[in-house]
Amino acid sequence: MSEALVEIQDLTKLFSPEEPPALDNINVSISKGKIIGLVGPDGAGKTTLIRLMAGLLKPTAGSITVEGYDTIKDAEFIHYLTGYMPQKFGLYEDLTVQQNLDLYANLRNVLGKEKEATCEKLLGFTGLKDFTGFLAKNLSGGMKQKLGLACALIKTPAFLLLDEPSVGVDPISRQELWKMVNVLLGEGISVLWSTAYLDEAEKCDMVLLLSEGKLLYSGDPKKLTERVEGRVFEVTNIEGDRRKLLFELLKDKNVMDGVIQGRDLRIVVREKGIEVKGAKLESVQPRFEDAFIDILGGGPGGESELADLAPVVINDDKPAIIAEHLRKQFGPFIAVDGISLTVKKGEIFGLLGPNGAGKTTTFKMLCGLLKPTSGEAFVNGLDLLRAPAKARARLGYMAQKFSLYGNLSVRQNLEFFAGIYNLTTSEKKAAIDEMIEVFNLQPFLDHSSETLPLGFKQRLSLACANMHHPEVLFLDEPTSGVDPITRREFWNHINGLVGKGVTIMITTHFMSEAEYCDQIALIYGGEIIQMDTPGALKNKIKSDQNPNPTLEDAFIQMIENHDK
Repeated sequence: MSEALVEIQDLTKLFSPEEPPALDNINVSISKGKIIGLVGPDGAGKTTLIRLMAGLLKPTAGSITVEGYDTIKDAEFIHYLTGYMPQKFGLYEDLTVQQNLDLYANLRNVLGKEKEATCEKLLGFTGLKDFTGFLAKNLSGGMKQKLGLACALIKTPAFLLLDEPSVGVDPISRQELWKMVNVLLGEGISVLWSTAYLDEAEKCDMVLLLSEGKLLYSGDPKKLTERVEGRVFEVTNIEGDRRKLLFELLKDKNVMDGVIQGRDLRIVVREKGIEVKGAKLESVQPRFEDAFIDILGGGPGGESELADLAPVVINDDKPAIIAEHLRKQFGPFIAVDGISLTVKKGEIFGLLGPNGAGKTTTFKMLCGLLKPTSGEAFVNGLDLLRAPAKARARLGYMAQKFSLYGNLSVRQNLEFFAGIYNLTTSEKKAAIDEMIEVFNLQPFLDHSSETLPLGFKQRLSLACANMHHPEVLFLDEPTSGVDPITRREFWNHINGLVGKGVTIMITTHFMSEAEYCDQIALIYGGEIIQMDTPGALKNKIKSDQNPNPTLEDAFIQMIENHDK
């Protein structure tokens, strides 16, 4: 057993005497030379714990030591020993890549030839050597995270603290970040990696699982996964609608979690033994995510009050969305190059692709928020160029980045968006009351929306996009950064709305979510390079070496094949 790097004893953190503790009596020891995954629902206390370890906050009670140095008494040593990459992009967007590195080097007293050598090494390590003159704000999501990592490594730390480094990052960039962290481990740097991607936590040497400020588990992720052995099943050969079957299964008290996997379902039961009529049931190996949901008491069920309130959209067999040769050019840069697609009514259509592939630009053209350089787009038969107001009145749009007014309260945002959709006074009041009820926004009504926890920011965004019960809903990375239970809650709403005939177009970097889609278009370099069902995309890359590929495998291999 290697000697302890971090010792946390009886740690409690209170921000207000009226509120429950952000962290409550945490005790844990972290060994050197390990990668530690930090997981838990939104508001569990993950960021608070990281900031305490970095010496940026003081504990209310208890202590933390890093290599024997106390985070309060020896704060200067702690700042020397740790590197910290915050959850929100902590760099200066109006500075170039090189200027950000220079600034962090100066702050950490890395000067002269040492600075030159360190910057050169880090630019090579992160693959940013050719981008030194780019403004940070113009980098893709993956490149921003790599620059953040480089800045955190300016002074080689003993302990690197990464707060959700892979949020909003595509699978290829996530893979690259993970490889970089493994190189750092080889150099003797210990890493704590907070994440909403539980497949990442599964790869860690140790996980810390927090919920409501309490440490529910610390140890080997494989050990936690063993608790659901024999309780995880794949449901295949489904007769009829898989979404309806999932909804029915989630009503069963013995079924504590269920997700869609292409044409199939994956369920976790509380007690061994279950029958499913009209389908085949097969026991499968559990994943860390199954154990995560289990230790937290199960998922949110399958209900959606939002879908219950939505009117039924009549399917007349005409396409809901048509794009014909859409092209968008910004100066010399071609963001989207001749995209054509058709989306049927009442289906979920996924746009996947790396950061900067053109997904959001395509979205904005299909919503009428961005005028194409050439090509046409239709929503429910309405031309977005000739009748944009009519078309937009029948669709809802949830932007990739929190697009509400941060300086307005939750109630004011709801009122503003109800006004945008031209609801009458009585319709407006009813819609606002509905959304407050559906998304449990009552406790936050007078809070500024920018101060909300991430999960509630996303709920408020989804509420504002649904005020007028649209027939077509555009969701641009709606669950980016939220925990697995909140993601399931969102997909309950999405599946429920599709059951009412609403058409959904969605982008996501969670490949497990893309399994919910009926059709997927893989966009790369502004073009569609593959378009098919999730199952068909996986089948295309099956091989003797990989007989059961995941959608993430398909995503990465198809991009690599296209590059070749």
